Amino acid sequence: MSDLEAPLRPKRKKNLMDFLVRFRWIVVIFVVLPLSFLYYFSIYLGDVRSECKSFKQRQKEHDENVKKVVKRLKERNASKDGLVCTARKPWVAVGMRNVDYKRARHFEVDLSPFRNVLDIDKERMIARVEPLVNMGQISRVTVPMNVALAVVAELDDLTVGGLINGYGIEGSSHLYGLFSDTVVSYEIILADGQVVRATKDNEYSDLFYGIPWSQGTLGLLVSAEIKLIPIKEYMKLTYKPVVGNLKEIAQAYIDSFSPRDGDQDNPAKVPDFVETMVYTPTEAVCMTGRYASKEETKQKGNVINSVGWWFKTWFYQHAQTALKRGEFVEYIPTREYYHRHTRCLYWEGKLILPFGDQWWFRFFFGWIMPPKVSLLKATQGEYVRNYYHENHVIQDMLVPLYKVGDALEWVHREMEVYPLWLCPHRLYRLPLKTMVYPEPGFELHRRQGDTPYAQMYTDVGVYYAPGPILRGEVFDGAEAVRKMESWLIENHGFQPQYAVSELTEKNFWRMFDGGLYEHCRRKYSAIGTFMSVYYKSKKGRKTEKEVQDAEQETAELETPEVDEPAD
Repeated sequence: MSDLEAPLRPKRKKNLMDFLVRFRWIVVIFVVLPLSFLYYFSIYLGDVRSECKSFKQRQKEHDENVKKVVKRLKERNASKDGLVCTARKPWVAVGMRNVDYKRARHFEVDLSPFRNVLDIDKERMIARVEPLVNMGQISRVTVPMNVALAVVAELDDLTVGGLINGYGIEGSSHLYGLFSDTVVSYEIILADGQVVRATKDNEYSDLFYGIPWSQGTLGLLVSAEIKLIPIKEYMKLTYKPVVGNLKEIAQAYIDSFSPRDGDQDNPAKVPDFVETMVYTPTEAVCMTGRYASKEETKQKGNVINSVGWWFKTWFYQHAQTALKRGEFVEYIPTREYYHRHTRCLYWEGKLILPFGDQWWFRFFFGWIMPPKVSLLKATQGEYVRNYYHENHVIQDMLVPLYKVGDALEWVHREMEVYPLWLCPHRLYRLPLKTMVYPEPGFELHRRQGDTPYAQMYTDVGVYYAPGPILRGEVFDGAEAVRKMESWLIENHGFQPQYAVSELTEKNFWRMFDGGLYEHCRRKYSAIGTFMSVYYKSKKGRKTEKEVQDAEQETAELETPEVDEPAD
């Protein structure tokens, strides 16, 4: 068997759960989609009401809501009440992992009012927003002004708070880094009720660098100032087909945005947006985008594709046509390009609704797509949820760019999931060593894509049913995730914690660096108030005793030293 051949697996016996999942589309069509449409419409009306208010009025309401949260925190009796959690229901989260930590006794704090855009400052090029503002809402406000967040995550539903406390990436991350790298300041309510503003160069700079990836376990985020960039009305998108083995596909992907001469900061050589979709072990399409003005777009011979219309071919399938058509160029309205994967949830829509990509469904029912992820979770029940965890993969692998070919081959051998999504991002060399950090000494190797101040990483998005499941073979989803996590640890990679994790506590802290995080937990009195990031991310139910014992054990350890990268 060659290295790229997947192992032979025995056939699996089908059971009642296979039948229920196969016909789950009935629930989606008649329950989830109508409720999703009503939910989206109600949120839209709320956003419109918010936008009718002046920034001054929104700021006044924000200040009042902050006072309410502070008052609520001070009502907590540390000896009687559980650890602090938001009042958001577990199924509302967009992530795939089970929010089981809320099953233990906890002290709820309501952050639901924090969903307003507080200010758009075009002079400072800063947007000040509350944590529940989502990507669809902020792009609707900024794009007509010809500005946008430097990193706009593709799915409308993703919120600022989730992208900061967790993980956020987009096709522009090869220029600006992850979503949290574009934040200028955080407004945080600490465990004792103190409200602080953390920036990279004030007295709370350690907290500023500690917040990303902390899953809200250092304090309550109530607003953030985020970098804006100037944009144009359209995205000029080039689709380039690639045929070859996985290593050749990986190199073509790297070449699509990283000049071989190392001139990575030259805008003439580096596109504004990048992504690649790998459809089979031998076929992929690399896409590169540059902002284009309305005047350029309207020139004779240019093709405009408004991908946001409900009846349009799903974007990943449209891109796949390049494998037959050859390389082509088209212009897409900028906001529609930002949210190109929303309607079909990348390609998960094909599993949720097997006929959802058909022309007749798109034409007559595409306007109520997509189903809201939280409602999909709310209607699946524990047994269906566990079935998906065992027979389905939704994971992101963040790996050094030069190892992307190895990652593709590993996914093919162990999971056989296609399509795969590739998106590069910078991992900056920061003044403090954060939970995710570049390889030590990366700048000495001068690899393609790297600069002296940042190592280029790539996200390998693995979202779909594995090949063995589609062929009716045995597949152990939990074991596959454990192998993936081990591979990431060995290759200095990272696993975003929105996904189902099988990491033990020891391996969690082998993957992530906990020095700065634990320093901030102690300094800002988070221990005993907020659950630790590992236990919040850990798979399975958490008993109150387990959580309290873990907190006590952490409190008894010595304060770790905070690593600072050597110059």
